[in-house]
Amino acid sequence: MPVKRGARVGVFRAAAALIVLAALASCTSDPDDKGPDESTKPSPKAVRLPPVHAGFDYQIGGAYPPPAGVRVVARDRKAEPARGLYNICYVNAFQAQPDERDDWPADLLLRDKKGKVVVDGDWDEALLDIGTPARRERVAARINEWIDGCADKGYDAVEPDNLDSFTRSRGLLSSADATAFVKLLSDHAHSRGLAIGQKNTVELAGQRGRTGLDFAVAEECGEYDECGEYAEAFDDRVVVIEYTDNGFRKARSGFGDRLSIVRRDVLVSTPDSADYVRKTR
Repeated sequence: MPVKRGARVGVFRAAAALIVLAALASCTSDPDDKGPDESTKPSPKAVRLPPVHAGFDYQIGGAYPPPAGVRVVARDRKAEPARGLYNICYVNAFQAQPDERDDWPADLLLRDKKGKVVVDGDWDEALLDIGTPARRERVAARINEWIDGCADKGYDAVEPDNLDSFTRSRGLLSSADATAFVKLLSDHAHSRGLAIGQKNTVELAGQRGRTGLDFAVAEECGEYDECGEYAEAFDDRVVVIEYTDNGFRKARSGFGDRLSIVRRDVLVSTPDSADYVRKTR
């Protein structure tokens, strides 16, 4: 803050006061209220965006040889990318999968007022606590290690799942928490030369300037009449997964000549499973 009056004694007193206040703040501030250190932000690199209206396959339930005509494939971060294709690396960034819950520090699992872990009942996944700047930084540090793994394997992009976990948080997390957290992931992905996609959460599609996201991975946007909003926000760089024939028909009817659309089974099975479904027309 500039000094309004020119008396030197006033300057010295103001400086001394600022030093004391800074010292007190460093001793008493809550570490969970610290924001990111701007000086340590990674530098962005050029990224390659997914092609528009391309053959697509969603293989996060298990990798298998891509069918003919596929140019874009999404696989789990533990799988290898498909040679010669545009590869999207799936990362569960906002929730802990059941077999990985114990790998997370207890204080990074979101808890209600009674101390009970908040769980996404559909998938039995504990929500990660991204409710303060410090916790966001700690969670992001772990997720960014996974993003590094995607980059090291040769993936082109990353898909951080469960951006909408705040809608299942019983009011303990907000959309602002989600956008602040995913921006940390976006900055890191870009520093590794990876594009990064928005997974679902159509209400945040218009906030690309805040999130840094490059394209969209939209589940059932045909079923819920949301494909147009994603298409507008991301300039048709949208990969669509429909899990019902009705949703697939609607997506193809409205956007079959613009977006990358595939019909899969809800478990995203491999071809050797009785549950396997994959359609493109």
